[in-house]
Amino acid sequence: MTENIRDLSQEQIPVVSVVGKSDVGKTTLLEKLLKESKRRGWRVATVKHDVHGFDMDKPGKDTWRHAQAGADMVVISSPNKIAILESVDEDKPLDEVLSRIRGVDLIFTEGYRRANKAKIEIFRSEVYQDLLCEPEELMAIAADVQLNNGVPCYDLDDAKGLCDLIAEKFRLR
Repeated sequence: MTENIRDLSQEQIPVVSVVGKSDVGKTTLLEKLLKESKRRGWRVATVKHDVHGFDMDKPGKDTWRHAQAGADMVVISSPNKIAILESVDEDKPLDEVLSRIRGVDLIFTEGYRRANKAKIEIFRSEVYQDLLCEPEELMAIAADVQLNNGVPCYDLDDAKGLCDLIAEKFRLR
């Protein structure tokens, strides 16, 4: 009976990485892509890579106190959110991070330029002269100028066009 159930493993969730240099507008484009994705009814997860580390928990709060007391993983759950904070001893590979995500149609990452995932590179001509990625690594470019290198090039504000491309590439409805 279970052989007829479609395998919904991580491998089948499309991943698109928004990449580019610092301060080129990765988060801004990602916000636009998220709004367009939600307009289309897609369930979407995001993963942000921060090489500098981060701290989501507030000193003095119960979850912070749990971690301070030695918990390696702290989970907080409410009627509208669940958050999991896990202490790790090293930066985890993207695929390991992605393996924890379930129940979505699409995953966007911000960063992870070196990961072997579909990529949209943001290019601003005033910030740098050459793309960070090789053309064959890119599914698209979002730019302030038109680039003619064989990679589909969209305006920085064209979230609809980029989502159309994503829908076509990954067969999303």
